[in-house]
Amino acid sequence: MNPNPDAMTQANGGHAPTPHPATPPAPAVPGWRIGVLYSRSGVSGTTESQHFFGTVLAVEEINALGGVLGRPLEPVVYDPRSESEEYRRLAGRLLLDDEVNVIFGGCTSHCRKAMLPVVERSNSLLWYASVYEGFEYSPNVIYTGAAPNQGSMQLAAYLIRHCGSRIFLVGADYIYPRETNRIMRDTVEQHGGEILDETYLRLGCDQADINEVVEDIRRIQPDVVFSTLIGSDAERFYRRYHEMGLSAARMPIASLTMTEAEVAQVGPALCAGHITAATYFNSVDTPANAHFLARWRQRFGERPASVYAEASYSQVHLYARALQLAGSQDTRKLVQAVHQVAFDAPGGPLAVLPENNHCALTPRIGVCRPDGGFDVVWQSDAAVRPDPYMTSLGLDAFWLE
Repeated sequence: MNPNPDAMTQANGGHAPTPHPATPPAPAVPGWRIGVLYSRSGVSGTTESQHFFGTVLAVEEINALGGVLGRPLEPVVYDPRSESEEYRRLAGRLLLDDEVNVIFGGCTSHCRKAMLPVVERSNSLLWYASVYEGFEYSPNVIYTGAAPNQGSMQLAAYLIRHCGSRIFLVGADYIYPRETNRIMRDTVEQHGGEILDETYLRLGCDQADINEVVEDIRRIQPDVVFSTLIGSDAERFYRRYHEMGLSAARMPIASLTMTEAEVAQVGPALCAGHITAATYFNSVDTPANAHFLARWRQRFGERPASVYAEASYSQVHLYARALQLAGSQDTRKLVQAVHQVAFDAPGGPLAVLPENNHCALTPRIGVCRPDGGFDVVWQSDAAVRPDPYMTSLGLDAFWLE
C-alpha cells in the first residue's frame, strides 16, 4: 500500500517532507512457518486453549533467543472450533494454501483422525500432544502425549487398590473414551472387579443427559466413577455431581483429562478429592518445572498450567532442537533429527523413540486439593517406555503398591 502524500505533508506541519538519501531496507529473514490448530472455542475450548498457550510460550521463548538458525518461528494459526470437519479443512488449508509442512494441533482423537489422511497424503508432519487411546502409528505423526500404558493402566490399578472394585464408566461418544473404557473394563475384570454400568453421551450433550447419568450413579452407588467426558461436558458433569450431594470422599470421580485448567472452570472446591492420572501436574518439583511456571505466570498471570500446556510447550522446544539439527522442514530429515534430540521438559526429560514416534513419559496420579492444585499420591519410579499397541506388558505390571 502506497503512503498518502497529502497525509505525509500534513504530518510534517503542512510542508513537504525534507528528502533524505534512500537507504535500501535490510533483507527480511524468512521464518520457519508452522501451523497451529487448537480450538479456542467449542466443547474442548478450555482444554485446547491450554495447548495453544503452551505453544505460544515456547514460540516466544525460541524467537526471543534468535529463533532457529537465525530464523524466527512464524505460526499460522486457526481455530477449528472443536469440530472434526474444521480440523480436516484447516489442515488442508495450512498444507496447501499456506505452504506449511509442520502442524502442531489436535486434542481429541476424532479430530486427529480427521487430520491424519491430509497430513499423510502431503507427507507433512503433525505434532500431537494429547493423551490418547493408543493403537496407532504414523510416520507423519510425533506423539508427545501419553499412550495407554503411561496412565490408563496405572489409574485402573490404583482405583481397584485404593477406591474399590465396583466401577461406573461414563464417557463421550467417540473413539478415545470407548477404547479407554475397553482397557479399563479389561483391567478391572481381570483383577476381580466389576463394571456396574457403561454409558456414553454425545459431545455437547444436553444438560438433561448429564442429570440423568448423575441420577443413575446416585442410584447404583459404585465405589468410584471413571469419566472420559471432556471439556465443557466434563465441567458440567462435575458441577452436577456436587449439586446432587455426591461426595468425593465416598465416591470419587477418576479421570485422565480433568486437569488444573478444567478444575479452575468448574470451581476448585467442587473438585476437591477427585482423582486424575497424568504425566504432569503443576505441583511437580523439578528445576525445569520451576522455570516453566515462572515464565508461564509472567506471560499468563494466574491462569493455571496443565499437562496439555506442558506437553505442547515441550514439543515445540523439541521440534526446535530437531530443526536446528536438520536445517530443514523436510519431513524425512526432520523426523530423523527428532530421534536424535531431547528436551528437559517440566514433567521430565522428553525424547521420541524411533520405533513408534512416541515418548517415554512418567505416569503420575494426583488428588485434587481445594485450591485447585493436585497432590501427587503416586508416580512411577522412572519414565515408562511407550507401548501404544500394548504388546509387551501384562496387566500385572501395573499393579501398584
